[in-house]
Amino acid sequence: MLTVATVNVNGIRAAFRRGMQPWLDDTDPDLLLMQEVRATDDVLRELLSSGRDGEWNIAHAEPAIDGHKGRAGVAVASRRPIKDERGEIGPERFAGSGRWVEADVVLEDGTTLTAVSAYVFTGEFETPPRQEEKYAFLDAITARLTELRADGRHVLMCGDLNIAHREEDLKAWKANRKKSGFLPEERAWMDRLFEAGWVDLGRRFGGEGPGPYSWWSWRGKAFDNDAGWRIDYQIASPELAAAARSCVVHRAPTYAERWSDHAPVVATYDV
Repeated sequence: MLTVATVNVNGIRAAFRRGMQPWLDDTDPDLLLMQEVRATDDVLRELLSSGRDGEWNIAHAEPAIDGHKGRAGVAVASRRPIKDERGEIGPERFAGSGRWVEADVVLEDGTTLTAVSAYVFTGEFETPPRQEEKYAFLDAITARLTELRADGRHVLMCGDLNIAHREEDLKAWKANRKKSGFLPEERAWMDRLFEAGWVDLGRRFGGEGPGPYSWWSWRGKAFDNDAGWRIDYQIASPELAAAARSCVVHRAPTYAERWSDHAPVVATYDV
């Protein structure tokens, strides 16, 4: 079985200070996909090597342009060999944004799984507003996923997509109908993705909802009241989705035990 975990760490150094390492040791994923790493490659490798078994192969796209430094950064850490990696999604406008990284992971039978860690723009909540950038990035994702799937390989896109697909995917959906993250255009993009055959494993294994949510504000009682959003995904190509056996959210038992404002989404695959 292949265990894959994805999580927006909200800063890898802060996550380790708050207790990420015990979770990582207990979960022991074969693949760990992270967003908002917010650290240099050296820092990321040093932190991951400090665990019970520090042997990781790592593909890491650091943000290299103003407006992204200190906020973005995505990575794929693998216990399996990585035979190739790519840190850009394609369009020049996103070069150096640290929001997309691909790792070609060699599975035990010698086949290739392309694992993608993605961190999509939040949209209108950013300063300055980046909703049009978000739509352009979503279009780039569609084009790139189509290219990757064309040769029949297994493809898995994980990450913080900053979109709740359905009403069941956020607690306060009525209040957010005109806000970035739950706009009709964003939800329609996800509709098209799934209509093309891609599979949302969180929803497949999570039931009809509401939830399970994967992000809660640090503020107020959002976590205690489970007033969250499901914006962290494992989205698989059809053949890989057929091999999925589980997909669960690792919600912290209490507010005090959280090490990120996001919870990991962990899936297993019989590959």
